[in-house]
Amino acid sequence: MKSKYDFSKAKRGAVITNGGKERITIFLDKEIVAEFRERAVEEGRGYQTMINEALREYLTSERHPLDEETLRKVLREELKERRLTKRSKRTPQSGAS
Repeated sequence: MKSKYDFSKAKRGAVITNGGKERITIFLDKEIVAEFRERAVEEGRGYQTMINEALREYLTSERHPLDEETLRKVLREELKERRLTKRSKRTPQSGAS
């Protein structure tokens, strides 16, 4: 160990950049944190990353709820596809005896 260190070119601040994330303090139920930690160990990932992903997924689904118009559109497409499939099965193949 040196007897003196030169800090003349040192900079104050975080050693690790935040990468677009913000540090917060949040209170969560113990059971929730325990479950995320357990799953994180099983998957070999960070539990905080998993909590972040769960929150992001929730926010994304809340912004784009399934409304009546979208549901009707999907049903029409599915019913149309089903009718075409049934029709093609009923049509006799040419040259078949």
